[in-house]
Amino acid sequence: MLAKIKLTAASLCWSLCALQGASAQPMPQVGEFPNQPIKFVSPFPPGGGNDASTRFVTSRLPEIIGQSAVVDNRAGAGGNIGAKAVAEAKPDGYTVLTGQVSLMAVNPSLYAAPGFDPLKNFVPITQINAAPLVLVVASNSPLKTIADLVEKIKAQPGRVTYATPGNGTLSHLVGVVLEKDSGMTMTHVPYKGAAPAMTDLLGGQVDLLITSTASVAGSIQSGKMRALAVTSPRRIGVFEKVPTLEELGYRNTTFEDWYGFFAPAGTPPDRVAYLNRSIVRALNTPEVTKLITDGGSAVVANSSAAFAAQLKDDIARWSRVVKLSGARLD
Repeated sequence: MLAKIKLTAASLCWSLCALQGASAQPMPQVGEFPNQPIKFVSPFPPGGGNDASTRFVTSRLPEIIGQSAVVDNRAGAGGNIGAKAVAEAKPDGYTVLTGQVSLMAVNPSLYAAPGFDPLKNFVPITQINAAPLVLVVASNSPLKTIADLVEKIKAQPGRVTYATPGNGTLSHLVGVVLEKDSGMTMTHVPYKGAAPAMTDLLGGQVDLLITSTASVAGSIQSGKMRALAVTSPRRIGVFEKVPTLEELGYRNTTFEDWYGFFAPAGTPPDRVAYLNRSIVRALNTPEVTKLITDGGSAVVANSSAAFAAQLKDDIARWSRVVKLSGARLD
């Protein structure tokens, strides 16, 4: 699968160090909260947009809350394993999930038993960003444009392969919609996260990758990959020269991904509010905002209530797309 940011290891390290350089006055505690480290569960492998988005925020939080923020990658089952672990965690504000559209709005309809209910088991804290998905190829690919891709697909129906971060992810569903609306036939190759899919794209094992702009922004900037089109209603950041699918004449192809933070249901409202304020403060720092927008996203940093409303809308929308696709996972 809105929604952020994939950079090279060196640039990510530099960015995080730069963020830690600025000081900020810690926020007052709410009662005795927080008085220990807060764990942020990223339910996908390191190296993808979910992981990077988490780390951009957690790198800034210690100076804001006066406690360390630890990232715990728990990948598997399209993010369901990590989400289930947080859903079952003690609702005390010390365990937070980094969710995204594919996990929170798609998986409940896609999987027979995802292990969690996004509306019953979680309290939204804040939405990190809104971002398009992007169709990318390796820089040495002969495919230069969407027109080139369509020509190859028509010449070799079913032979062109497109990778995604997994079955039923937002990226997969966007691929399904594109195939149905355009009459194109491709072969889907699902991976366990964006990072291994990127590795195989660069290695020539697959022709195309559909993923979040967050995951591939660094590879686009470094020249390792080339973006063919984005699914956003507008151009932004490093992708501002990349055409949107709508501009290319494809209807109903505006899809925005997001990442956001969730606490287990039952977490005290004052602690949820504290987490919202502290994370929003981190997101609104110039450094974090720049990193997110450079990666092709817009910072959202909204209220818990606004994020909850967004989640409900997306669950309704993507449940219809899952039904259209006919996809179903055990």
